[in-house]
Amino acid sequence: MNYIYTMLFFAAVFMVAACGGDKSGAAGYAAQSAGEAAPGDSSASEMRLKMQGGQNGTLRSDNKKILIAYFSHSGNTKNMAQQINDYCGGDIFEIKTISPYPSDYGDCVDQAKKEQNENARPALASNVEDMSVYDIVFVGYPNWWGTMPMAVFNFLESYDFNGKTIVPFCTHEGSAMGRSERDIKQLLPSSEVLNGKPVRGSRVKSSGEDIKSWLEGLGFCK
Repeated sequence: MNYIYTMLFFAAVFMVAACGGDKSGAAGYAAQSAGEAAPGDSSASEMRLKMQGGQNGTLRSDNKKILIAYFSHSGNTKNMAQQINDYCGGDIFEIKTISPYPSDYGDCVDQAKKEQNENARPALASNVEDMSVYDIVFVGYPNWWGTMPMAVFNFLESYDFNGKTIVPFCTHEGSAMGRSERDIKQLLPSSEVLNGKPVRGSRVKSSGEDIKSWLEGLGFCK
């Protein structure tokens, strides 16, 4: 009898693992682009650091100062960032490139893949004035070709995140976090990188309670 229970247990584990695979590469980007690949944000000249919510960017619970940095193309990741700000407070910073991504779907796909293949670092339109004041940095992005847009790689390489807590979040349409958490840990080995939160781009506006539960689980809700 014990032998039968043991075999049933391993069979169940195998089935869970088989169903949890990630959709990355071209298929992942194609699915993702339905949620976050079309244009819809303001021009690069409007890049700025915005103060929203919270009490001078601090959490009530442990007096940690928060930055919510995000890259958004269609507006879904921006919406998720604003929801996080509503629950946690903090400062919001939009990561934008000097040269905007194409509005045409095919052209955007091609450029994103070309940048990834070349390990490019698109020039950013603005900077965080003083990253040293932040203890916790949320980093948001759409899942493009299985990871972050290369502009987010550039952002993470532009500052000293030593000793900071990094909280990833992303929008997608099937690829979840992809390999982005692993990439962030490789870029920031001296930071504590918490488990990220993926939300389907098509469901961001109705995911408030899910996002709130995630933040409560991390102890970040005010």
